[in-house]
Amino acid sequence: MIESNRAAAPLSICWIDGHFSSQFLPPQGQQSSSPSPHGQASVNDSESGRCALVVDDVADVTEMLSVLLTHAGYEVSTASCARDGIALARDRHFDVIISDIGMPEMNGYELARTIRSLPGYEAVPMVAVTGYSMFDDRTRSLNAGFNEHVTKPIDPRSFLDLIEQL
Repeated sequence: MIESNRAAAPLSICWIDGHFSSQFLPPQGQQSSSPSPHGQASVNDSESGRCALVVDDVADVTEMLSVLLTHAGYEVSTASCARDGIALARDRHFDVIISDIGMPEMNGYELARTIRSLPGYEAVPMVAVTGYSMFDDRTRSLNAGFNEHVTKPIDPRSFLDLIEQL
């Protein structure tokens, strides 16, 4: 189980029946917050309107990142390949983009360079979340247009803090 105390109530994320499940855990003696229509409570309803794009060819990673970002107040769109992520970025504006590097057909470096060339995406925060951890992988990510390079497995609290700093 991954726990994060980013919000007033900690977020519990666990793997149940092949899917990530999440909920806010109320402080002892208090009721939990009301869930959204999708069964997930938002960290802060006043932060709604922020949009995130998650691109990863591994569905479990995409789902876990989506849960974290949803609880941080983002509306999350996902893509399972770079080409689909680029198509989504062309159709709407995202406030943050998180992408894997090692994907088939088109890797995350190519995705970052392509999205950076789109109008309005010159300064949008982009984070590589990847298993690539060799000495030059971070530099390659930054040179491709990512703002940060985070290696898997990620720490949920640190990841959300990083997103907010960007």
